[in-house]
Amino acid sequence: MKRIAILAAATALSACSTGGDKPKAPEAPLHSRMLVLDTHLDTPLHFERKGWNFADRHDLATDLSQLDIPRMKDGNLDGGFFAIYTDQGPLTPAGYAAALDHARKRSDLIDRTIATHKDAIGPALTADDARRLNKEGKLIAFKSIENSYPLGEDLSLLDEFYKKGVRLAGPVHSKDNQFADSATGEGHWKGLSPLGKQWVAEMNRLGIVIDASHSSDATFDQILALSKYPILLSHSSLRSANDHPRNLDEGRLKALAAKGGAMCISTIFLSDMKMSPERAELFGKYETIGTLSPAEQADLTRRWRELDKTETMWAADFEKYMAMVLRAIEIGGVDHICFGADWDGGGGLTGIEDISALPKVTERLKAAGYSDADIEKMWSGNILRVLSAQGKGR
Repeated sequence: MKRIAILAAATALSACSTGGDKPKAPEAPLHSRMLVLDTHLDTPLHFERKGWNFADRHDLATDLSQLDIPRMKDGNLDGGFFAIYTDQGPLTPAGYAAALDHARKRSDLIDRTIATHKDAIGPALTADDARRLNKEGKLIAFKSIENSYPLGEDLSLLDEFYKKGVRLAGPVHSKDNQFADSATGEGHWKGLSPLGKQWVAEMNRLGIVIDASHSSDATFDQILALSKYPILLSHSSLRSANDHPRNLDEGRLKALAAKGGAMCISTIFLSDMKMSPERAELFGKYETIGTLSPAEQADLTRRWRELDKTETMWAADFEKYMAMVLRAIEIGGVDHICFGADWDGGGGLTGIEDISALPKVTERLKAAGYSDADIEKMWSGNILRVLSAQGKGR
């Protein structure tokens, strides 16, 4: 074998010296050649942590974050939508005011963080921005709103957040609010409220993509009927994989596809969520991790990982996830599937624990027979198509 290798090397050198063609460099892996986006990144909750830096590599054993700039590069996640998440509070003027203050600060925090790391990542408003940044070798930062509760009853605030760069927003989170019923709410409005119907119209007018994740079935149906433009589900799973109201049923996935929208597949609710009292306590601290000292952050991580050894939050793994992904593609078609795993917001499963695992998804899609072009549609093309379709009448 050694002699063969020497002869091969000599032949290559001879070709070079006589003007022959140089050997071609090996082609980069498929996943790294694609534009890869995720529609729901909860990482902004880490941006305000003391001692935490978005540009540093963090280890899951010692830090709860699932995404940072080095691991984005490991998993070839080129970017996505960084969420302005606001917890649901009372539907009162005081509740709305506190929520609005939080949302404005979170939006500004995202902007400051991206600006701090401007050599690595840049803000995006349009599909063309995403493509430009990708060509420049930079990561891509869109902004989204998870839960429109901070708007109170003032829809003019949507324009403020549009000007701040928001290009994707959902009406509701885990409880019914002034706009709509939640998938896990009580069904107060039987779908959208009268104000929620106006919210849909204003979203369309501004050109902000509507995100129907967390919406009840009735809310989803009414959004789909009212919206002039295709919508996204930024982080949802399939109900046939686990019968939970937070997940989308196959009939509604077909209806979404028929209207040109796309469902971005999540890793959450592939099983019931095991929220024991101890996990609930830790989750409550996690959602306000930016207020904790470095020592308190380390203690939270230690307790979380200890609990993981005896009580996992999800009874699902990468194999179950991929089975659900493949079923969703079968039902919705390659033009109507995308990805939003809910990183840093409760997502992640055994075998797909953080953003660095994304190439495994591409490998499975390729093994299942999907073309390179179809796989790239699902990683970014469908998202950018829906984004580009907004606001044609502005």
